[in-house]
Order: sequence, then C-alpha cells, then structure tokens
Amino acid sequence: MRFTMEYWPGIADGSVTVAFRRWKRPTVVAGRTYRTGGGRVEVLDVSATNPDRISRRDVSRTGHPSADDIREQLRGEPDWPVYRVEFRYIDEPDPRDVLAHSADLSAADREEIDRRLARFDSVSKYGPWTRETLHLIARYPETRAPDLAAMVGRETRPFKLDVRKLKDLGLTLSFNPGYRLSPRGAAYLEVPYQPGASKPPGPKPAGSEPAGSDRN
Repeated sequence: MRFTMEYWPGIADGSVTVAFRRWKRPTVVAGRTYRTGGGRVEVLDVSATNPDRISRRDVSRTGHPSADDIREQLRGEPDWPVYRVEFRYIDEPDPRDVLAHSADLSAADREEIDRRLARFDSVSKYGPWTRETLHLIARYPETRAPDLAAMVGRETRPFKLDVRKLKDLGLTLSFNPGYRLSPRGAAYLEVPYQPGASKPPGPKPAGSEPAGSDRN
C-alpha cells in the first residue's frame, strides 16, 4: 500500500490504522503483509463501503481531518467501488532488511543467488541485466534511478522494477536518491561494503512527497 509522507508517522505510531481506497478491484488482501513508507503493515480487513457513510471513529483512524477530506482524496474512476482497509503496524524487523545485512554467505547461499539471478536474466526482454545492474550500483552509489537507467540505455520504470527484485534478494538498499549495495550484495560481488554518508530514507515532513503518489 502507498501513503504520502504525512501519514508515515501515524502508521509507525499506530494512530493510523484505516484507509479508504477507490479501486476497480481490491489490490490488497486481508492477512497479507505490505510495505509502506511508515513501515510494514498487516491488512486485517478489506470491505466495500459507502463513502457517504464514513464514521467519525474511522475518520479519527485515517489521519484525515474529516470524512469530506477522505472523499476528496479518493483516486480512480467515479464509478469504481470504495473500499475500507483496516490494518495494523508490524513492530518487528523487516526480514528483507535482516537478509540485506547478512553478509556471511555460504556456498549454498551463493548457489541460490546465482540461480535466482540467472532466472531473472533468462526471462528478461532486455537481456541479462542482474550483474550489470549490481556493478552499476556499486560504481555509482546513491545516483538517481533515471540517470542509472540512462547509462545502460534502459527506461526508468522497468529499471526500477528490476532493482526491486535485487532488493527482495537482499542485495541492494534504497536511498534518497538511488541505491547502494547491501552488505550481502557487496559480499556476493566480493567488493568492500560502503555504507555511505546518508541513511536509507525514513518518514519525512508533510508536503515533501513527489507529485503523483497515491494519497491516503
């Protein structure tokens, strides 16, 4: 699920636990875990609702000042149904982050990473990209994704989606801007790990979210 930055602190402190979305069909499923800018959440319930009957209690759990504000912020086609999504913040380490900082690779670990990267390469319309991208990030840390994509003649969106696959394997970390190899990624490439001067981005002040992002 995506939220603009002003809602991240409320998600993290547990005060924001309900969201309303206008979708053609639900894009989240009860019982599953999703990452947000405010941390990981578990979706507890997804149900169609009448946006004209949003309760005061639900308003207080969304981070919005009023039901009217919720309705004004709904995206999507006017004839699409509106869904009420209830969730809880997961106050536990993200397994993906734990994996990214696990740099002691066994032979079996390397074989599994090799297998996964080979699979990504084999099904890509672009051609082999995994090691090219890892080495690109190692050489140009914290460089904007559009600039990295341009260096290898790729469009930004598919490039970013591919980097996300590497992140899911624990090989990269996201920064603002760009990426760095994680300790695991550096160990896999057998290069020194460089943490960088900045930290991966966390919650930021309201109003700093780029235009075009989904709103709560």
